[in-house]
Amino acid sequence: MNKQEMIIAALMGLSLVGWVMYSSKTAAKRAEEARLNAPPSAAVVAAGTTKGVAAAVQSPPATITADKAIAATSVVAYTPDTPEEIVRVASDDIELALSSYGGSIKSVILKKFNTKPGKAGENNPPVVLDFSRFPGFELSGIPGLPRNAAYEIEKGPDARSVILRSATQDGLLIERKMELKDDYQVSVSDTFKNLGKSTLAFGTNSVCLGLMCRGNSKNDIVSIDALPVGEKSKVVHWDKFKETKGFIGGAGGFGCKSGSKSALGMSDQVSVPMAGAQQWVAVKSRFFVSTLTASVPNCGYEGALERDVSKDKYVLGCLAAKMRFPGQVLEQGKSFTREYTMYVGPKKLDLLKKMGNGMDAIMEFGFFKIVCKPLVSTLNFFYKLIPNYGIAIILLTILVRIIFWPLTHKSTVSMRRMQELQPELKALQALHKENPQKLQKETWAIYKKNKVNPMSSCLPMLIQIPVFIALFTVLRSAVELRYASFLWIVDLSEPENLFAGMVPLVGSLNILPFLMSGTMALQSYLTPSTGDPQQQKMMMIMMPAMMLFMFYSFPAALSLYWTVSQILAIVQMLVIRRKSQHKHDDEIEDAQVVSTRQQRRQDARA
Repeated sequence: MNKQEMIIAALMGLSLVGWVMYSSKTAAKRAEEARLNAPPSAAVVAAGTTKGVAAAVQSPPATITADKAIAATSVVAYTPDTPEEIVRVASDDIELALSSYGGSIKSVILKKFNTKPGKAGENNPPVVLDFSRFPGFELSGIPGLPRNAAYEIEKGPDARSVILRSATQDGLLIERKMELKDDYQVSVSDTFKNLGKSTLAFGTNSVCLGLMCRGNSKNDIVSIDALPVGEKSKVVHWDKFKETKGFIGGAGGFGCKSGSKSALGMSDQVSVPMAGAQQWVAVKSRFFVSTLTASVPNCGYEGALERDVSKDKYVLGCLAAKMRFPGQVLEQGKSFTREYTMYVGPKKLDLLKKMGNGMDAIMEFGFFKIVCKPLVSTLNFFYKLIPNYGIAIILLTILVRIIFWPLTHKSTVSMRRMQELQPELKALQALHKENPQKLQKETWAIYKKNKVNPMSSCLPMLIQIPVFIALFTVLRSAVELRYASFLWIVDLSEPENLFAGMVPLVGSLNILPFLMSGTMALQSYLTPSTGDPQQQKMMMIMMPAMMLFMFYSFPAALSLYWTVSQILAIVQMLVIRRKSQHKHDDEIEDAQVVSTRQQRRQDARA
């Protein structure tokens, strides 16, 4: 490897290491901000006209460790006297199954997303988010109101709204108005009214967001996101938040490392409370998310984690969350109202951005969001032109190459000129081998004379690193690519997985990584080199082999992008090589013409 290639490799490595270090540092900073924003414990004291009834507001600790995790409380056995009634409300995008038990959402049907690749139909129904274990908008912590209390359901004037009512023996009436809005939004209003003969009080209570579960793919994730109240607060992601990363399975789960320790004797479920008022809370999987925003201040939230009981070792299976609200004292005849907005649907940038309040951070683009967001918009723009995401990725790749064409062109021309200068530089090295300062001075003089910058080849590569990382971030979680097909590829968000279970060692065949490695080797062969030819041959083998190993389990969309990008780079190199050859041939022809003229003049004089 020559010095120039070593510099490029070193700078690329430093950039990637710097990115990892920055991500870790910002995650720790977000954790500290969340801790500082957590309010102290408080109590809601009853007004002087009451009988002195008070309800304590439970403020869970801001710092949670595995040994402090609270075991999930079991549901109090309660069976309503009336049979359960299921009412469905629907829009063009979703359908909700509402239960009279708990007045809550038992399931959500996402009409525009299939359960498996292929055409929608009887054998390929829409995605169903099963909230039955953690129903959406389920109330808990209200004295005398079991979580599955019976509600009366009154259907609204259209198929999008309902009114649900329930009451306790103490005279507390709960009236819930639920309406399905556009863009996967659900609007809910809870009114609590004291119809009893005395003052009522209840402590900390909560509203559930629903449940998200991990799929079968190695790329699947589940996590909880939350935005603390505060002017400069940033979204906290559980899979990066120091205090909860262990529960997700990165540094350990339920007190152990995910997938590395036997789950024998471990709880099937744990509850992890997080202190501090939040602007919103979200529970998400790789492609879908459920968020909750309230009209009144809350006092934190609680995450419920379920391990996959089918696995012998610890594997996190599902996540749920509940937004917690402070206690309340309600005098006779008085009432108060809480309003909520839930978004339950795909993790789609434009829809989350429309929700406002920084909710688009759920996409978790991180440091490269300034590049990720335009990439998503551009990808969707090309899809509107030609409704195939494989073609959209190719068009996006072409656009990126066009944007960087001037830089890569200048770099390739510079490398070719460097290659042409090698005989002169080697002669200079032999002449001044005992005087390094003189050698350096003369070398730079040659560069200046021939208008060559040896560092110019590094710049295009370094500029493309953020674009590549941003594209990787987008393609691994873009719901647009879920089950998107292209040619022989069934799902661009996953490896090709051809002949699954039939290929030794790797399990399945992925063609694109081999095409990518082949184009990388060809590109390396065509790239002008100023170093040892043997080292260049070694790089032609090592780099493609390393990339093949890295990309083999990556989403096919990423391999498609990189392969097309290299094909375009090869075309660019061939064009430059052809132009250089024509220029060289023209120079030889001009030199021959001049020589012929001079020879004729000499012959005429003789």
